This record gives sequence, C-alpha cells and structure tokens, in this order.
Amino acid sequence: MAGFGDYTGYNRPFGLDPNRETNDLYDTRYQQIYGYHTPVTEEYQGPPLVMDDIPEEESNTFVTTSISVASLITENLLSHPFIVLRRQCQVNRSLKNYHIVPYTLLPVVVKLHRRQELTTLWKGIGSTCIVRGLNLAVEDLISKGTGWPKEIGKCNSVLQFLQHITLKCISLAIITPFYSASLVETVQSDIASDKPALLDVFREGFVRILEWGTPSKGRMLPIWAIVLPTAGLGISKYLAHLLLRKISIKALRFQQRHRHELSDSYNSNYPKNTQNPLIEDINLKANIFSFITMEILFYPIETIVHRLHIQGTRTIIDNLDTGTSVTPILTGYEGFMDCYNTTIAKEGVSGLYKGFGALVLQLAAHLAIIKLTTIVVSEVSNLLKPANTPTNSEGSVHSQQKYLFN
Repeated sequence: MAGFGDYTGYNRPFGLDPNRETNDLYDTRYQQIYGYHTPVTEEYQGPPLVMDDIPEEESNTFVTTSISVASLITENLLSHPFIVLRRQCQVNRSLKNYHIVPYTLLPVVVKLHRRQELTTLWKGIGSTCIVRGLNLAVEDLISKGTGWPKEIGKCNSVLQFLQHITLKCISLAIITPFYSASLVETVQSDIASDKPALLDVFREGFVRILEWGTPSKGRMLPIWAIVLPTAGLGISKYLAHLLLRKISIKALRFQQRHRHELSDSYNSNYPKNTQNPLIEDINLKANIFSFITMEILFYPIETIVHRLHIQGTRTIIDNLDTGTSVTPILTGYEGFMDCYNTTIAKEGVSGLYKGFGALVLQLAAHLAIIKLTTIVVSEVSNLLKPANTPTNSEGSVHSQQKYLFN
C-alpha cells in the first residue's frame, strides 16, 4: 500500500481532485495535524486554515487587556498601603528593626490597625494620584508647546529621543515640590497630625516653590537641592525600564520562536513577518519584569531621596518598631552625598534597604492579583465561548479536515 503522500487510486483522500492545487494544501495540513512529512510544492497564500484561531486570538486579547487593567489598578491604588509602609521605614533614621524581610512587618501592621483606623495605611492616596495626574498633564502641556514627542514610540531619531528625555526631566523637575508635599502626607501619623485636605498638596507645593532659596523652616533643604536628585532618580528608572523591557521582549520572543520550532506544527515556510497573536502577552510580561527589577535596583537611591524630601518638614511618623507609638523626623543632611555617607556610616549598607520587606509584599501582591485575574478571566472567556466551538485537539483536527475537504 502506498503512503499518504501517494494520491493514486483509493489512497487519495476523498473529495480531492488530482489536478487541483488543494492536494498540496492538504499535504501541508496533514503534515501539521498528523506529523506526516511530505514535500510542499507551493506556499499557500489564501486565508488562515485553522478556523479556531480567530476566537482563540480574541480570547487572548481579552485576557491580556484585563490583566493590563488589573496591573494598572494594582500599581496605582492597591499597592498604596505597602508604599506607605516602605516610605515610613525609609525616612526613619532611628528605626531599629529594618524590616528587610516581609514577616517582621505583619505584627506591626496588626498593631497599627488596632490603635488607629483601618484607613491608616491609605493616607495620602489622594495626593499621590493628584501628583501622578499632574505629571501627565505637565508632560502633555510641554509636548504641545514644544512639539517634543511625549511617547517613546514616536521617537524616530536620536534628536527626538533626546527631546523626549528632556521633556521627562523638565516634567519631573516641575512636579518635585508637589511630590515632596505628597510624600509628607503619606508618611505622617494620623494620631499626631491633622488630616490634610485633598488640595493641600497644591498649597504646600507652591510654598516650597516660593521658598526656592533658603527655606524659613529650620533644616529644610531648598527645593533646588532636591530637584536634581529627584529628576535624576525618575529619569534613571525610566531609562532602566525601557532597557529592561527591550531585553525582556527579545528574550521572550526568542523563547517563543524556539518552542515553535520544536513543536510538531512547525512550518519552515511560515512567513516570518506574520503578526504574533501573543505579542500583547509578551509586552505585558516584559513590563511586569522591568517594573519589578527597576524597583529593586533603585530602592537604595529612593531611600536617600525620600530622606532629603522629608528633612525639616517637622513630620511625625508612626514608629514601626512597636506599631503603638510615634517618632519625629530629626535629620540634618546637607545634600545627596552627605545623606548617603551618613547613612552608610551610622546604619550600614542595610540602612539603605529599610522597609524592603514592604516592597517584597507589594510585588508579591501585585503578581498574585495578576495571576488571580488571569485565572478568573480565562475561565470566564471559556464559559462565554460558543457551545459548538471545539476545545480539544480531536475537535480541532475534525474542523481542519472539514475545512480542507469542502
């Protein structure tokens, strides 16, 4: 008996004409479905052969979009309690328990909730959102006034890239006073300070701008001494995010291509410029990886910058050694390098990582929410699929054969 590639006599599949190009098409699909290898004489230029790919791609897009929204909400809202904890640890020079590991923070959080209200870890969330919105507004205003690209994807030359980076630096410098006011609201204790109004961040920010030179409040640093390290930290994190994201995308694409080459359905004639249906999933994974790596790498620098912002503001914060008392912030740093050297000398290198356990909890919660969203959305999308859509490999084979024979 001749093989499946022989289209003579009764071995020819039913419904195929020996003079039609469909034979070559069938040969290609039979190879992909059953693993049978026969030479392909022509490359098929018609519509996609696997009809189930369209709803599958729509399902993948729905899942990826849902995960992106969940990640955005988590990063800007649900992560705020962990941000409050880590900032309170970062600015507290006298903190004895550095809370570098997550489990040391858990009993402190329980005591904070018992002594204060349940909203104690959500303080300053209004001003934080205002500052982020203000940053976007300033970038948009500068972009419209100068014509500089606001998004990295619109940079088509080195000059446009430099203009884009300059736009980011100017925006960070402008919002620095308001970021400083927002930082104070997120770390100050509710039981030792009056709760600020929603728009107090603007009033305090403009006060810092007016005191551009030597401030009138004790050891508070002038705003010009804080602008450079703040803008430097922000732009460094942004550039690191772009670099890490690009490396991650290349690694994930290489991994996906390698898996495709090892699969039974690999076709060497498949056009390489075909759009990858999982490209959004790759971009999402790359963004998450770059965000996590960026937060870990720049944590020590963030500690120093936050200490410079809080100095001289007469802020009283919760004592995270006990969770039942408060402590004032009393520092006298002269600048970025003096803060760095003093921290290393008096607190050690680990002093730069105070509150790192809160960052670990934040990233763990972020990943957990994304994983939960993936499971829930995937199950919902499966339930919403049409009943006649085949979900197993056998049904997919039958649908492919039906498409080929008609």
